[in-house]
Amino acid sequence: MEQKLFFNGDIITMREEQPYAQALLVKGGAIAFIGSLERARELAGAEAEMIDLEGKTLMPAFMDAHSHITNVASNLRVADLSGCKDEDEIILRLREFAKAHGVPAGDWLIGYGYDHNELASGMHPTCKALDAIEDHPVLVTHTSGHMGAVNRLGLQKLGITRETPDPTGGVIGRDSGGDPNGYLEETAFTKVSALIPAPTLEEMMQAMDEAQEIYLKNGITTAQDGMVVPGNFALLKAMADAGRLKIDVVAYIDLAENSRLLRANHPYTQNYLNHLKIGGYKIFLDGSPQGRTAWMSEPYENAPDGYRGYPIYTDAQVKAFCEVALHEKQQLLAHCNGDAAAQQYIDAFKAALGEMGVKNEIRPVMIHAQTLRPDQLDEMKQIGMIPSYFVAHTYYWGDVHIKNLGRARAMRISPVGTTVQKQVRYTFHQDAPVVPPKMLHTVWCAVNRLTKSGQVLGEDERISPYKAIQGVTEHVAWQYAQEDKKGSLQSGKLADLVILDRNPLKVEPMEIKDIEVLETLKEGRTLYRKG
Repeated sequence: MEQKLFFNGDIITMREEQPYAQALLVKGGAIAFIGSLERARELAGAEAEMIDLEGKTLMPAFMDAHSHITNVASNLRVADLSGCKDEDEIILRLREFAKAHGVPAGDWLIGYGYDHNELASGMHPTCKALDAIEDHPVLVTHTSGHMGAVNRLGLQKLGITRETPDPTGGVIGRDSGGDPNGYLEETAFTKVSALIPAPTLEEMMQAMDEAQEIYLKNGITTAQDGMVVPGNFALLKAMADAGRLKIDVVAYIDLAENSRLLRANHPYTQNYLNHLKIGGYKIFLDGSPQGRTAWMSEPYENAPDGYRGYPIYTDAQVKAFCEVALHEKQQLLAHCNGDAAAQQYIDAFKAALGEMGVKNEIRPVMIHAQTLRPDQLDEMKQIGMIPSYFVAHTYYWGDVHIKNLGRARAMRISPVGTTVQKQVRYTFHQDAPVVPPKMLHTVWCAVNRLTKSGQVLGEDERISPYKAIQGVTEHVAWQYAQEDKKGSLQSGKLADLVILDRNPLKVEPMEIKDIEVLETLKEGRTLYRKG
């Protein structure tokens, strides 16, 4: 049995009763002992590998509370539009990608990651800009994944005309004459983007190999695929069957249209099979605050006619979704950015619990929870609902939130400080590929809450580094009902570990984002080592 004994560094246990240990002994993929170096040496076999940390930091590997790993893989095969400053740069990157990858004329040319808030126009691209590319249908996706645009050739390929109605929960952008202008929002975008021809299975499996390396490079050994439909489940299952999943992946099935996927693959709901597990269901209740489609209880700043965003489903539909999850005893994740969407989820879940007369055994999660109010946190605590915050919004879009929501509401974006005060369990995520799965940057955001312009976005909502790390380790293990196996360093738990060049609990708070991941181990085996 392979053994490793780690010593001579800061070993953070994430156990408040014993925050540090002198040594950690790994046997056969699990933690055999954590405590004094003397006792660890006694328990280690003669063949144990002695690993001198040389003052570095060892701690539980990070756990991803919400992302879309198959989308991370997909985006490795499209043009990267992040950081584009205007439409001309978008066109240039698309053309460079087509040339570099030999995209044949007539095939879809796809880009991901533009942010209209960073474009000089402040507007989403439309056919007016994208028609500069004439030999390809073009689709570009906003960094939020909630909206995007196509050129006129793309509109033709998708069959979108002036007679095409807006779908429920979505908007087709139109010019002054009523013709589609190429912009697609929420369900209008997500439904058509699913029609784009996919790469081959082997091409996507190769991209998944690369995507896993991105997670491992950031110290993550448990990842999520947060909105699974038949195509990406087939990819995940193929990866698992081929033994190509290196990290644990928890998949959440699209409840609204693909619930049969969970029922048809019931063995995956019990335990991991070759590192793949179905965690439950996922629903979307609203859109994006930076895209002004999140459903708010109060209007957006400078919004015409008191515009507050909009819901995707009726109250009755959301209650029905909650009833399905409770009846099947499957965890339910609901995307809620606006406080109106959050209230809809809270009310629906409470109503389902009351009418069904059952206990909450499924640990429901509110994904993003950007604009939660204190009174809503109280309600969530009562029913055992977990807020999973996209706290990096404070940095990436904090300045935009001040503009869209006004200063008072923006200061309460991702209200983690209030959540800690109310003793509500929380987790953090990056919603990758929306932003890269950089856990230490997210910890930095929770601790410092600085916007890109350097403003502090809610002094009272800052938390300590330890509390922030809980949101990417032990709290996530609890969210996944895996607290007996992951999230802290204790005997009997999996040896999912990360080695850092510095201790995030001891460095200056502003330095946390600069800490480097040196090594990531899954069940005691090194899967990433910084070169």
